[in-house]
Amino acid sequence: MPKLYIYETETVEDLLSILAQNLQRRRLEKGLSRDALSLMSGVPSATIAKFESKHTISLSSFVAMAKALGYSDDVKQLISSPLYSTMDELETINKNKNRKRGRNCFDR
Repeated sequence: MPKLYIYETETVEDLLSILAQNLQRRRLEKGLSRDALSLMSGVPSATIAKFESKHTISLSSFVAMAKALGYSDDVKQLISSPLYSTMDELETINKNKNRKRGRNCFDR
C-alpha cells in the first residue's frame, strides 16, 4: 500500500545546523577568521561563534554574513519559487498570485 503522507525528518534544529556548517565551511574556504568575517559583515565575532556552535542567529546577521561571503544571489533565491506537489496546489498558487493578504483559515 503506498504512503499517503510524506513526513519530513529534518527538524528546525537540523536545518539550522546545516546552515551553520555551510557558512563556516564557506568562511574557512576563503581563509577568513571569525574576526575577519566580523569586520566584513558588521556581525560581532561572538555572534558568529555562537551561530557556528549553537546555531542561533538573527536572520539579519545571517544575511549580512552571507552577503559578505558573496552569497547574496543564493539568499535571494531562497523560497523564491512556489513549491507544490499536486495540481490542486498549483491551481491555488496561480489563483492567489496577486493576493495582498492571507486568509484566517486554511484547508486540510
